[in-house]
Amino acid sequence: MNRPLIKNDDPMYALLREGKVDEFNTAKNGGAKIDMINCDFRSVDLRGLDASGIDFSGCYFRQSDLRGIDFSQSNLEGASINGAMISGTYFPKRLLASEIELSLVHGTRMRYT
Repeated sequence: MNRPLIKNDDPMYALLREGKVDEFNTAKNGGAKIDMINCDFRSVDLRGLDASGIDFSGCYFRQSDLRGIDFSQSNLEGASINGAMISGTYFPKRLLASEIELSLVHGTRMRYT
């Protein structure tokens, strides 16, 4: 598994790191290229994110605010959510509750069934 990356040269990633979720969503809906694989979102507030169709595999969401995000149409394989706020978050059906709990409590990388 690759280490999480801070891709400051990626304008879409930078929008999320800077808390500009609405601007990200607008650009996404406008067809902007999105590459979030192995990204570091440590302590980032992502509430309101339109996550549909985004590949977040290998991402690091330690202590991020993910409340209310619908990840059901996203790829979270290999992502870690240690200490994240996940109230109201939808996860892909292929992710078992035990995988989510292990990642939330112990920081393990989530595996799909």
